[in-house]
Amino acid sequence: MRKPGLCLFRFWVGVVACASLPVIDSWAQSYPVKPIRILVGFVPGGAVDFTARLVGQKLSESLGQPVVVENRPGSATAIATERAAASPPDGYTLLLIPISTAVQSALRTNLPYDLKRDLAPVSLVSVGPFVLAVHPSLPARTVKEFIALARAQPGKLDYGSPGVGGANHLATELFKLTTKVNIVHVPYKGSAEATVAAATGEAPVTFSSIAGALPLLTAGRLRPLAVTSAKRVSSLPSVPTLDESGLPGFDYSAWYGVSVPAAVPKDIIMRLNGEIGKILQLKDVREALNKQGFEPQSGSPEQFGALISREIEQTVKLIKLTGLKVE
Repeated sequence: MRKPGLCLFRFWVGVVACASLPVIDSWAQSYPVKPIRILVGFVPGGAVDFTARLVGQKLSESLGQPVVVENRPGSATAIATERAAASPPDGYTLLLIPISTAVQSALRTNLPYDLKRDLAPVSLVSVGPFVLAVHPSLPARTVKEFIALARAQPGKLDYGSPGVGGANHLATELFKLTTKVNIVHVPYKGSAEATVAAATGEAPVTFSSIAGALPLLTAGRLRPLAVTSAKRVSSLPSVPTLDESGLPGFDYSAWYGVSVPAAVPKDIIMRLNGEIGKILQLKDVREALNKQGFEPQSGSPEQFGALISREIEQTVKLIKLTGLKVE
């Protein structure tokens, strides 16, 4: 025979549980009720900033709330990432996470956050290569000529990047390892600054995102020598790959995605994931990304998380090969 007290207890537990379901469901459906911000770890004008503003504009339209891009440059995205990790886990702070952020986690042991522990993946957004570009005054019109020039002047040519340990920096160090050239690293606060430095001749070599370099390439202020992907890109169809230029198997591309503070509720993460997936199917978004040398790619939060983990593991191996250290 069941005890009356126990039956009554179970009855009220059931009542409370059932009563809470509409509240939770209502809360999930009401998100968002205020503006959302997307943190970007670089200055305006580069590939990460471009991607954040494109996604932010479309998210604003689909979610019915303003989405503001907030640039927090420095330390190859570590400043923005730390700020995102410390933000309230309510879904109103997003981080546009580039490959550079994963590189930082592989390179530095003293970061004020743990990328896997303190941030939750939402969705991959796009993938795109870098372009090796030089100031037009350099007497090199092909990769072969550039390698010969660099070897003839060891330590004399400077290259710019958005910072130590960024993906641009790592791509260049991989190029140096592969070709055995000695060019000197000059870190800047963002990819736009590094690309402009190449265009002015201050640091006449750069491995830039295509998005950041395209206006200067079109204006003739930079000369493209090759792209780092396995295949040519539609926005620079006449520019060969490094593989075609005598470096067989060279394939190193950047990726960009969205993350949030780790404790953001799963239903909000899935809401954002679904909205981003829809955005990446829009014709104008796909065309905008393609023009910048990006391929739109989405997927589940778990798939994006696996990509981040894989990138960190591969970068650790690459760092050992190149001997790369924080300067």
